[in-house]
Amino acid sequence: MSMLDSNAIIRAYLAADAGLIALVGARIYCPRLPENATLPAIGFFVRGGTSTPYIPGMPSPSVQFDCWALQYIGEPTPASMRARELYRALYDALQGIQNTKVTIGTTDYYILSAIEEVQGQDLVDTDIPNYFRVLTFFSVMLR
Repeated sequence: MSMLDSNAIIRAYLAADAGLIALVGARIYCPRLPENATLPAIGFFVRGGTSTPYIPGMPSPSVQFDCWALQYIGEPTPASMRARELYRALYDALQGIQNTKVTIGTTDYYILSAIEEVQGQDLVDTDIPNYFRVLTFFSVMLR
């Protein structure tokens, strides 16, 4: 059995979530946001995880998510609050889901579980002024 494309399965699941669509539309990127991406947006990538030879085809990747927002001059709502709102929507979409079917093409996959490993951390990008993000990590089990 070949290894699953964890990134494609996670992205397909997130891209169908109504709460995330309302905030970012289709701006869910893997492994990183493209240069000059419109914000708010989510970037994610698999940073490690586990798999077992005894249960092939069931990886458990650890996934880093970055929820990005940009501060526009004169906006009443700070970008840090918008990044946190996006993080909350991501949390609602993933935390505690079990045995959730994701169809890509004609193939069904399952997210057996998703559990937050590290709560959202508010960060300011020092290299790019006015960019804010909330960083979080989830453990996801796929089949």
